[in-house]
Amino acid sequence: MYKKIFSLMLGLMIMLTACTSSQVTNEAGEIQKIKLPMGYIPNIQYAPFYVAVDKGYFADEGIEIEFDYSFETDGVKLVGAGELPFAVASGEQVLLARAQDVPVVYAFAWYQQFPISVISAVELNVNEPRDFRGDTIGLPGLFGANYIGVQAMLFADEVNPATDVTFNAIGFNQVESFASGQSDIVVVYTANEPIVLRSQGFEFNELRVADYVQLIANGIITSENTIANNPELIKSFARAFAKGIADTIANPDEAYEISLKFVENLKDQDKDVQMQVLTTSIEFWEAERIGFSDSQAWENMNELLVKMELIPEPIDLNKAFTNEFVP
Repeated sequence: MYKKIFSLMLGLMIMLTACTSSQVTNEAGEIQKIKLPMGYIPNIQYAPFYVAVDKGYFADEGIEIEFDYSFETDGVKLVGAGELPFAVASGEQVLLARAQDVPVVYAFAWYQQFPISVISAVELNVNEPRDFRGDTIGLPGLFGANYIGVQAMLFADEVNPATDVTFNAIGFNQVESFASGQSDIVVVYTANEPIVLRSQGFEFNELRVADYVQLIANGIITSENTIANNPELIKSFARAFAKGIADTIANPDEAYEISLKFVENLKDQDKDVQMQVLTTSIEFWEAERIGFSDSQAWENMNELLVKMELIPEPIDLNKAFTNEFVP
């Protein structure tokens, strides 16, 4: 089962089939061109990348980034195969990949908390995960961060996801499903659907996964091969990206203006809503040491995937992640 699920997993959106890329070796001070699979469409939530590019932080490190927003790009497999040096991916993707002997390594924690929430109609009076017992929960499908997050939340409050609740696969239309009354409970990205629904005047109760369990979320993955043969590239990438995150946290307004250059339709969207998306995202990026990966969060994710029967046994975490490249 876990092999089938792995092929569908990704941190932000579904990734399906692989595609090729180009990569230029950085020699004698030449710029190294890197195609970076993002896993989702251009979005204000990628502001730290845009800031790092716009301010020349990547260029200063001899790196030129080409953002790959294609849903057909399986970044995990391409990185594991040595065709790409990096991809944006989440913690569960790394463990699922390593369970299939794909040698990817999580090298930089972008999100410090798991960015998933469960929202419910006010009249249901849901105050804790245990209040979901007997309810039907809508989510895109039985895969991805939404599925991982809601299961973790339920387990944390001693609710058995297999017997105490019913999951209803509704696709990636949680806003429409909740707004129309088709689903009274939906699993969402904390910095997306709740903000959109509030902007439309809807009221609801929200439970954040991060308030109940610490899990590894989205970050930068690389491969064992890149670590062995080009560690300086990883350090350079991490330094540039960390600066982009720090600047975005320090000045969200500036980050929004920079993002206008990279997200084509951002100027046509409600600025107040987009700024709220950005400031909520920042809550998940803030850290005493930007990029640092928490070992307990990894232990929790490992245990969760075994409980969910997505991996047959715990993964060796000493090989799954590293903090040696964090600035």
